[in-house]
Amino acid sequence: MSAVIHASVQMELTPDASARLRADMSPQTAVQELLAAGQAQDALKLLARLMPKRYAVAWLCQCARDQPLSQEDRIGASLAEQWVREPSESNRRAAFEFAHAGGYKALGAWIAAAAGWSGGSLAPASQETPVPPAEHLTARATVAAINLMAALDATQFEARRTSYIERAMSLLQAGGSEP
Repeated sequence: MSAVIHASVQMELTPDASARLRADMSPQTAVQELLAAGQAQDALKLLARLMPKRYAVAWLCQCARDQPLSQEDRIGASLAEQWVREPSESNRRAAFEFAHAGGYKALGAWIAAAAGWSGGSLAPASQETPVPPAEHLTARATVAAINLMAALDATQFEARRTSYIERAMSLLQAGGSEP
């Protein structure tokens, strides 16, 4: 199964969006096809899953820098950025714990969750048996965070979301794609 088709299944794209995709499409072509068809949410889902996890989190952090964030949201973005700069288990765990403690209610928690769900274990640190996150969880958190950022100006939601997607297209090209 091609990376594009596999990602579309994992991210549960709408039937209409899935019907537009072909196994021989490059990730960039597939995302552009969905954008051109007016299916920005599906394009966002596909983009977020096809980007390498570290690139997706870096993209979120880059987008967040331009936003008027609350103190809590800035903390979550800062923890995610620390993980991007140094993708250690301790930085991933700090981002995960911040997101989990916040109940995934705020933008900063979703940005932190994108880093926190990138690998390692979702079990408490004291638990010996690891519980690895599903491979697509970073993408799910990325989609939530981008939509929340776009909604910071609800009157411009669609334009803002599309702008974020277009900003990330070069990262998709530079980073290749994840299965």
